[in-house]
Amino acid sequence: MGKVTGFLEFERVDRGYEPVETRVKHWREFVVPLSENEVRTQAARCMDCGIPYCHNGCPINNQIPDWNDLVYRGDWRTAALNLHSTNNFPEITGRVCPAPCEASCTLNIDDRPVTIKTIECSIADRAFEEGWIIPQPPERKTGKRVAIVGSGPAGLAAAQQLARAGHEVHVYEKNAKPGGLLRYGIPDFKLEKHIIERRVKQMEAEGVVFHCGVRVGADVSAKQLEAEFDAVLLTGGSEQPFDFFANAPGRDLDGIHFAMEFLPQQNRRVSGETLGNVKEITAKDKHVVVIGGGDTGSDCIGTSIRQGAKSVTQLEIMPKPPEKENKDLTWPHWPIKLRISTSQAEGAKIEYSISTTGFSGRNGKVEKLHYVRVDEKLKPIPGTEGEMPADLVLLAMGFAGPVENDVIKELGLEVVPRGRFKGVDADDRDYRVKGSKRLFVAGDMRRGQSLVVWAIREGRQAAHAIDKALMGRTDLPR
Repeated sequence: MGKVTGFLEFERVDRGYEPVETRVKHWREFVVPLSENEVRTQAARCMDCGIPYCHNGCPINNQIPDWNDLVYRGDWRTAALNLHSTNNFPEITGRVCPAPCEASCTLNIDDRPVTIKTIECSIADRAFEEGWIIPQPPERKTGKRVAIVGSGPAGLAAAQQLARAGHEVHVYEKNAKPGGLLRYGIPDFKLEKHIIERRVKQMEAEGVVFHCGVRVGADVSAKQLEAEFDAVLLTGGSEQPFDFFANAPGRDLDGIHFAMEFLPQQNRRVSGETLGNVKEITAKDKHVVVIGGGDTGSDCIGTSIRQGAKSVTQLEIMPKPPEKENKDLTWPHWPIKLRISTSQAEGAKIEYSISTTGFSGRNGKVEKLHYVRVDEKLKPIPGTEGEMPADLVLLAMGFAGPVENDVIKELGLEVVPRGRFKGVDADDRDYRVKGSKRLFVAGDMRRGQSLVVWAIREGRQAAHAIDKALMGRTDLPR
């Protein structure tokens, strides 16, 4: 796997970034890729560890040591075939996945894991550059029709798999263009939208039909789809945001918004779409406070800085994590440790162990956020109350589950707790909604808010289940 002694000979080297002062002036991706020789050298570091723990870390079952070895040996085309055998969209996960595979890498025991994410992205990008990514239409059609509601990563992965199996696949998307969260949630500086568009073109050539600007439950009923298609797969996102301040003083002031009211607007501006009949939200010349320390919060930071915010402060109620994890307790699992995102590094002030208590302002507009410091048990510390300027407050505290007053309500689906989140009641073997013959569900709508790579896995496995249900057998991988 790679060069047997490579991990001893070569140091870890990863992709770089454009300087902050340059990248905050545009909306393009700013990662500086490694050269071909550098990527091959990094692939050589994949050691013959005996047990590839990276497989345990990767939700989508990427055969990481195999394509590392192929890249090291210069066989990029076979590496691309291998990579695509488990992942429909490696050019996307190679950009936005947090890389739990690297946390599981044996070389991460001393903080020098193989640069798996970078190698994955390099393989996928090279495959497009060389023209190896071409449509794969089926040799024959099955005569079965499948409707997919939602064109996020789960819906796209399922659609491509099912179309290649020979089914007639129709994807219904409420927005103007396909992509779901990939297009309307992730900022362009992390994922430029031509990356999605070239995959959509490939899928259209494979027979997938996209119906954009169609809201299932309004423009077409879910019951109608269930009657007209042999199977219906629901892959909507986990769109119901947590709002822990619903009863907080000043919550009704103008200028307090959920992250997913704010982020899609900028994506639409960049792609030339109209905003529609919504109130325009901008961070320009404002003191911005982002509540929530996850990826969505970081996306709000990078977007606010590029829009010209006066200042950006991120609040996190949890204590500041340690800079280095205890490997004996965490490896090969995902560790809780201090991570500074590229957006945070662009100039945000990050406050830990702080809880918002309310908001205040004048003339109906928010001007200040009120807070209190908390201890390690998240209990308020008396005497630590304070306030900070806040002209725009963005709530990025995660998502509780799917919206329950649309398709879910029409179909009478049961939504059950899955840990902190909620999802439609269906297991991860057949993905079928309990008590239904034709209705399936996958992605965030089933398992709750999660990573893009988990959504792709769910879409692929749901496609396997649907193909088997329709045909009695399947050659699609789980």
